[in-house]
Amino acid sequence: MKKCVFIRHGQSQWNLENRFTGWKNVELTDLGRKEAKNAGNILKKRHYSFDVVYTSTLTRAQDTAKIALQELNSNVKPIIDWRLNERHYGALTGKNKQETADQYGAEQVKIWRRSYPTRPPLMDEKAARELVTDKSIPLTLGESLEDTVKRVTPYWEQTISKDVQNGKSVLVVAHGNSLRALMKHLFRISDADILELEIPTGTPVECELDERLIGKKYSFLTE
Repeated sequence: MKKCVFIRHGQSQWNLENRFTGWKNVELTDLGRKEAKNAGNILKKRHYSFDVVYTSTLTRAQDTAKIALQELNSNVKPIIDWRLNERHYGALTGKNKQETADQYGAEQVKIWRRSYPTRPPLMDEKAARELVTDKSIPLTLGESLEDTVKRVTPYWEQTISKDVQNGKSVLVVAHGNSLRALMKHLFRISDADILELEIPTGTPVECELDERLIGKKYSFLTE
């Protein structure tokens, strides 16, 4: 049996403000930093140490990884890749979720947030280029959860899975939707059922995989 651990970043300022965050760089709140520290302590109590750590290009995930690793007294340097970024919320980025529901209707916002194949209103190209200045990252105007799965899954197959298969202890610190995309792939979760999976901020998810790296069981680790 193989294992790996996922952590969704701690609470960010825009989580607190109930805003669509996506690829916008937003700092952790004080609570978010405490959640990251607590995640590290939970893993320490379970005697975890990691050979490889993966995270996204976004500050909130990188800071969560850094804080958790400090609690583990780990010197592992995380591998950073844009394919672990949060789902890109397009033109919804920065908007308050309740105000958006008031403007467009709760049902429409539910479709944008929860429909598997539906993309949000797309961001214009100029704004998208201002959001991500690194030209090595493909220009993205907005993503559905399905789009997120399509970019995260190949990264797992081509890179992360090889470390797991080779017996390394792997930690992935990323985002609600990029981790849901990974779990959908690993645990063969249906398009409908994945919409109901919620991953709390700052809570480690221990994933048990068989020898083919098909998910058998996952557990949210708490104190």
